[in-house]
Amino acid sequence: MEQYQPDRLTPAQAAAMRRSLRNGRAAMTRRSLLRASAGGALAAGGLGALSACGIPAAGKSQGGTSAQDHSAQEKVVNFSNWTEYIDVDDKGKGHPTLDTFRRRTGITVKYTEDINDNNEFFGKLKPQLAAGQDTGRDIIVLTDWLAARLIRLGWVQKLDPSHLPHAYTNLSPQFRDPDWDPGRAYSYPWQGISTVIAYNKKALDGVEVKSVSDLLDNPKLKGRVGFLSEMRDSMGMTLLDMGKDPAKFTDDDFDAAIARLQKAVDKGQIRRFTGNDYTSDLTKGDLAACVAWAGDVVQLKADSPDVDFVIPDSGYMTSTDNLCIPNKARHKTNAERLIDFYYEPAQAAALAAYINYVTPVDGVKPYLAKIDEDAAGNPLIVPDKAMQARSHAFRSLSQKEETTYEEKFAKLTGA
Repeated sequence: MEQYQPDRLTPAQAAAMRRSLRNGRAAMTRRSLLRASAGGALAAGGLGALSACGIPAAGKSQGGTSAQDHSAQEKVVNFSNWTEYIDVDDKGKGHPTLDTFRRRTGITVKYTEDINDNNEFFGKLKPQLAAGQDTGRDIIVLTDWLAARLIRLGWVQKLDPSHLPHAYTNLSPQFRDPDWDPGRAYSYPWQGISTVIAYNKKALDGVEVKSVSDLLDNPKLKGRVGFLSEMRDSMGMTLLDMGKDPAKFTDDDFDAAIARLQKAVDKGQIRRFTGNDYTSDLTKGDLAACVAWAGDVVQLKADSPDVDFVIPDSGYMTSTDNLCIPNKARHKTNAERLIDFYYEPAQAAALAAYINYVTPVDGVKPYLAKIDEDAAGNPLIVPDKAMQARSHAFRSLSQKEETTYEEKFAKLTGA
């Protein structure tokens, strides 16, 4: 198998990593969409770290490596997740859905919140996975770009559909067929993460905002518009506004979107590119409108009557955090049973009611309504079919594309 030769990070890749750590999703709490940059972390951590270790290039999936399954003898599953990304009881210590799973199956979940950043977590697992060793984890939660990378490296196991009847039946159509895991052979979404347009009604003072074009072109918003420092989110929303599909765009399309944003920067329309620190500016009215993460908007709306959102007619961006079973996991069947458990609508509803992300499970709404009617009616948590149809994903990038696009985006944002 061909291996990468050690490469140095390009200035753009290093800048992308700094953006993520300084003010991107890696700088947030999990409830505010804590994630490493889908672009920066992949460029600086994913590709660079792989290259430095001589790990096989990510090309055609090689398939995962199983180990002897001890599920029948050892009634346990080791689950690694992000912080504050599961339901918690009133005392703040237990997890009701995990307790339900244990009572029903007899399987104890050893739940660990040891993921704070995709790139950092990858660094923990990489030596063991590269050496073909058990990581001590049966389920890990990875943002889509990193899940794609591990699948292509052959470092996660193919799932057994016979153990996933609820997951197969209830997975929302919008998440069924990502280009990096067609048919979900190796992963299932834990939650979805959407990018929309948020605005402050008082700050707009009657100005209408319905699209990215409104953000970029309306002179009444000059200096009061924000875009995100994450490449895929800002570029994806701009591409959609230009009539381009983020899943199929060309180099020329990308360059045209960069030029459009650059024009807005040059004339002072865009105040700045931000991580989640846009939330305070939006609440205060320093930003009248911005490209925003839906999880933030759910919370901001609850705290401020002036904050609201709009889904452009051109569509919006959605990514996912995904449940995967790493190679050599000792309890694969138990892990698959837990994955399937969270695709029962009642359990998915209990989870959604607490964490307020996009649920990937169809049929959740009536169950969620019994817990929280407002959450059940919130399209940022339970999108209807019409909204699902307007959701788009950013396509997978090659190493060359990653480097080139990050260089251009870094120049745009001044990173």
